[in-house]
Amino acid sequence: METEYKTEPMLLEPDGSVTTPEAATQSDSADSYLGGGTSQQVQQVLDKVSELLGDLPEYVTDFFKEYQRPIITVGLIFASIISVKLVLAILGAINEIPLLSPTFELIGLTYSGWFVYRYLLRASNRQELVEDINTLKDQVLGKRA
Repeated sequence: METEYKTEPMLLEPDGSVTTPEAATQSDSADSYLGGGTSQQVQQVLDKVSELLGDLPEYVTDFFKEYQRPIITVGLIFASIISVKLVLAILGAINEIPLLSPTFELIGLTYSGWFVYRYLLRASNRQELVEDINTLKDQVLGKRA
């Protein structure tokens, strides 16, 4: 079993890289095909990308300062949507527990009956309810002038 090894001559480029004469000829033909200045164009693009990435934190900071309120508003909207979905999922899971759903319905019916009996049956109690509601509105919205 004989193995033949071919050795190709290597060229040392000005930037310190080592290439074969065939690869150097291919890159020269590619430069001439693409207009001769592809390495300069690539270097310019890389410089622009590097400059952009270097200034990225400043751009992000300026963007956030300029659009702080809308960003916070959109964030709160997304947070509220996620919260509502989470609460609905929890309530759906609780509703699946066999005795819990009827128990909550019974509690709700009992409280509704008590509320009607306490505040809505007699006129004096309805007046008390209206006063309580007005007091709560004044506390929340401020005193009426």
